[in-house]
Amino acid sequence: MKAIILAAGYATRLYPITENFPKPLLDIGGTTILDALIDNASKNNMIDSYIIISNHKFVSFFEDFAKRRKEKISVYDDGSMENDKRLGAVNDLILAFFGECDGAPYIYEKMETNDDMIFVAAGDNVLDFSLENFFKFAKEKDTSVVMCHKEDDLQKKQKTAIITVDENDKITSYEEKPLEPKGNLAVPPFYIYKAKDLALLREALDDGCGYDAPGSFAAWLSGKRDMHAFKMNGKRIDVGDLNSLNAIRKMNIDNA
Repeated sequence: MKAIILAAGYATRLYPITENFPKPLLDIGGTTILDALIDNASKNNMIDSYIIISNHKFVSFFEDFAKRRKEKISVYDDGSMENDKRLGAVNDLILAFFGECDGAPYIYEKMETNDDMIFVAAGDNVLDFSLENFFKFAKEKDTSVVMCHKEDDLQKKQKTAIITVDENDKITSYEEKPLEPKGNLAVPPFYIYKAKDLALLREALDDGCGYDAPGSFAAWLSGKRDMHAFKMNGKRIDVGDLNSLNAIRKMNIDNA
């Protein structure tokens, strides 16, 4: 299994802290957000290599990060320099998967698409539980899968992706930021895709899939292929602002 870590954002809500430094590499008490994510993903020995997608402004930080890690990590530069000119998560996935992307100034070595499963995650989220059961769930279901957690706050549901599932955890509906949510299962940015499903990325954009949010492709794909949802057995924090950054510094991220 390969992993794609989406880390090309500009984290404007955390300015000035992240004005000249990437959010995934912020210190959270003896480690960084990205270290914690990769430590977690690497524990089960199911991932053989990582691709980190960075913007051009911060690419050198991630290259230095890759050099100090023991894992095989490639860093891709999506060429963007400003938040309002970012390519968006779906375009960055195309860059990682196909080795090229409209709007990017370079052509990259193609990823080996014969890997059956590809873990995709946002580089600014931390979990307090092991990813091992998520990986096992994907192998058991043999489909592309997402994570989900219970969310009953209406305002929060209206700002995220909401799914419904059947008794076998198969996704039956998938909505991005619904005004009237059909259910209460929210989807954070952790996915495992079958390679044959990621091969539909360009088709998704041609079909009107949103390009900015990572969940846009999962929402589109759920209407084309069977997908399942893994119910999280712990908590995650999306480091979006100073309050969440402070909260994560108090969080138990041992994820043993």
